[in-house]
Amino acid sequence: MIRPVNFRMNEQTAVNNYFQEDLHLKNAEINRKAQEEFDAFVKVLRENGVNVIVVEDTKERDTPDSIFPNNWVSFHESGTICVYPMFAENRRKERREDIFETLENEGFAINNIMDYTSAEEEGVFLEGTGSILKDRANQKAYCALSERAHEELFIEFCEDFDCFPVIFTAYQSVDGERLPIYHTNVMMAMAETFVVICLKSIDDKKERKSVVEHIKMDGREIIEITEEQLYHFAGNMLQVIGANEQRFMVMSTQAYNSLRDDQIKAIEKHCRIIHSPLDTIESSGGGSARCMMAEVFLPKK
Repeated sequence: MIRPVNFRMNEQTAVNNYFQEDLHLKNAEINRKAQEEFDAFVKVLRENGVNVIVVEDTKERDTPDSIFPNNWVSFHESGTICVYPMFAENRRKERREDIFETLENEGFAINNIMDYTSAEEEGVFLEGTGSILKDRANQKAYCALSERAHEELFIEFCEDFDCFPVIFTAYQSVDGERLPIYHTNVMMAMAETFVVICLKSIDDKKERKSVVEHIKMDGREIIEITEEQLYHFAGNMLQVIGANEQRFMVMSTQAYNSLRDDQIKAIEKHCRIIHSPLDTIESSGGGSARCMMAEVFLPKK
């Protein structure tokens, strides 16, 4: 997780991230609030035994979205690190090799780096685990296509990692128009035994049916959320492991409060829920709890 120093509403991402809102606050005040939310979130995770590695951002880079590291990097069981092409030019400055050294110092083994960033020169993007939901158990990967998730590069990723691609487009209503949702992980969250998903955002019935069939084929329960809940970041969750190998579903307090009792019970059949208030980060950044965590699957040395 990256602790922000210059967090604010990023004008370069607002062009197709319709979750961002102008809070009409000074940038320094937005950053202060974001830091408070970040610190409280990390504290809650650690209190539940989750191993959190916090890296401080640096002011020199001027990276307003550095708090969302999962878009530029992913860490895999094989010891491979993937580095991804980013839509917004100022987000490309978030990529930092010193973070890899930090992980090595924490005892993780890095065997290989897959760098897809040259695709930026052709205007082709694939924003990490924001765009890709990888089902590691069944060697599948789910991707909602958008300006930030190009089909050709996603298929290349699946070939590189020997994954079956499940491709669709998810939409949201913006001023009466149906527009692609910028990241897959806003409308879908994959846990070991269940999936939280806004199926209504997949307008094409054949694509929706295909997604449902793949999830059910692999024995996961589908916990469906509404489009209204999606706007409260109820799709932006991540399952993590805490003390004694206990599983937790992590989300923001806004997301938790948007869920119905039956949805909460459905999740709690599988694992406990952790939530923390992330209102400033969600409003200004247009991302939530899942976006703030780049999960580390690297092997230990």
